[in-house]
Amino acid sequence: MSFAFPVRRFPSTRMRRLRFSSFSRLLVAEAQLSTHDLIYPVFLVEGKNQQQAITSMPGVARLSLDLLLKEAESVVKLGIPAMALFPVIEAAKKTLGAAEAYHPEGLVQRAVSELKKAFPDLGIITDIALDPYTIHGQDGIIDDKGYVLNDQTNEVLAKQAVSHARAGADVVAPSDMMDGRIGAIRQALDSAGFINTGILAYSAKYASSFYGPFREAIGSAQTLGKADKNQYQLDPRNADEALHEIALDLAEGADIVMIKPGMPYLDIVRQTKDAFRVPTFVYQVSGEYAMLKAASMNGWLSERVVVMESLMAFKRAGADAILTYYAKQAAEWIKEMQ
Repeated sequence: MSFAFPVRRFPSTRMRRLRFSSFSRLLVAEAQLSTHDLIYPVFLVEGKNQQQAITSMPGVARLSLDLLLKEAESVVKLGIPAMALFPVIEAAKKTLGAAEAYHPEGLVQRAVSELKKAFPDLGIITDIALDPYTIHGQDGIIDDKGYVLNDQTNEVLAKQAVSHARAGADVVAPSDMMDGRIGAIRQALDSAGFINTGILAYSAKYASSFYGPFREAIGSAQTLGKADKNQYQLDPRNADEALHEIALDLAEGADIVMIKPGMPYLDIVRQTKDAFRVPTFVYQVSGEYAMLKAASMNGWLSERVVVMESLMAFKRAGADAILTYYAKQAAEWIKEMQ
């Protein structure tokens, strides 16, 4: 909504007046960032006492389930309301049909169950996608020419979502960008009795080059090889198409929509919030984290200041929550400022 207001000129209007004191800057701040706006992503591996550093993401590691529980304890103490789980699947369990994705005793399913037993009030969000489970690294079932089959993939995604809900997941987050998958997942969840399991739809997930460190982290970079995901993820040149995708996902039953990546797509965050007025999340992806971390480690940027500025930018653009690898550090910094 736009409106006209009388324009006063200098010196009767001095815009710097409310910037003069810290108290007035606090009172008139338009965007606010709190610990409750943060979601902490974690990478899971099999085994015990496993903490595997990720080279391209300094400070981030893959964790076995025993260490995941310790990490969750620190997340709860910081007041972060939710964690998002991303599995690293052993090569022997990867197949063309991605059956491990919906195995009742799979890595994610066991992690969710253990987390909900230990921390019942911690929100658990699970990734619904097949790339960790396929031998080719694509997000779906492929034909003999390598084309990702949409409807066949949806059937597997629905099974995966139900298996996560059965394990105790609070929210399932389809990140695959198949057409119609939100409707298929919503119908499957409801039919299985999980009417209160939420769907966080990666509705505007772009075919971005900012995902490189993430693909290293989950082990899909090697399986994907030189292939890309342009046939199903959004073209970075398109904004109207993103809004069309979001409208379709909402119509199919999405409770929340996600914009991914974050900083390069702030315009999409703003347009989404203005157009739909629905819960809108943003993912500060691995490449964004890696850039900020590397520049800070080299002394080129002041880490705390630039990270908090980047998170505030998401809030200013209209994001309701931010999925970021900086969640724990940001929560600590926020507490120090209170």
